[in-house]
Amino acid sequence: MKALILAAGYATRLYPLTKERAKPLLAVGDRPVIGHVLEKIRSLPDLNEVLVVSNHKFYPQFAEWVKGLSLSFPLRVLDDGSTTEEDRLGAIGDIRFATQQREIQEDLLVVGGDNLFDFGLTSFVSFAKTKVPFCSVMLYDVKDFVLARQYGIVTLDKSGKAIGLEEKPKQPKSTLTSMAVYFFPKQTFSYFDEYERLSHSKDAPGFYIKWLHETKGVYGFVATGRWYDIGDLTSYRKACETFDKRRTS
Repeated sequence: MKALILAAGYATRLYPLTKERAKPLLAVGDRPVIGHVLEKIRSLPDLNEVLVVSNHKFYPQFAEWVKGLSLSFPLRVLDDGSTTEEDRLGAIGDIRFATQQREIQEDLLVVGGDNLFDFGLTSFVSFAKTKVPFCSVMLYDVKDFVLARQYGIVTLDKSGKAIGLEEKPKQPKSTLTSMAVYFFPKQTFSYFDEYERLSHSKDAPGFYIKWLHETKGVYGFVATGRWYDIGDLTSYRKACETFDKRRTS
């Protein structure tokens, strides 16, 4: 299995912090956000390589970060060639770029590089493997129907299969939000090409997952623990304060 960390965005909502610094490289506690993500990934069984896809502007920063790591598996940073918010490939474009660039022929775990959570990924991957050939998505219960309006919301049946998926619904049917952690079995990679041929959005992964739900089927796994959505300056500062308190307590 390979893991892909998405880190090619420009995070304009976090300006000025991210004007000259990649969002996943912003510090939270004793390491950058992407360092916390990597810590969760590195303990997964059957993992043989981690890829980080960056844009051209911030590629040197990620290449420098990798130099200070000591890992038991290779970690490669890929440059998707984009330089601005306007010419970015988008999350789905970057996943497709990485699978083709590295000629990946194995199951792929995809995690957003700005995804901050305190629980492991082993249970999710184990669950996802039982659902192959379907794709799986990790979910988090925000437990608030008003807050749920801000996210992609998923409704599950008793088996864990998605029976409803809405992007930022005005009247959410559940409080389970997709948190940018995905498991794509190798036999589903052709779906990226099919999706692109239909000229769907290559940016927000939620639109791709919605399309999968409507055409192929998707399963969801509900995580337990704490998840921090670092979408703006306020949420970033809150995450920093929380991690500082945990480190000193």
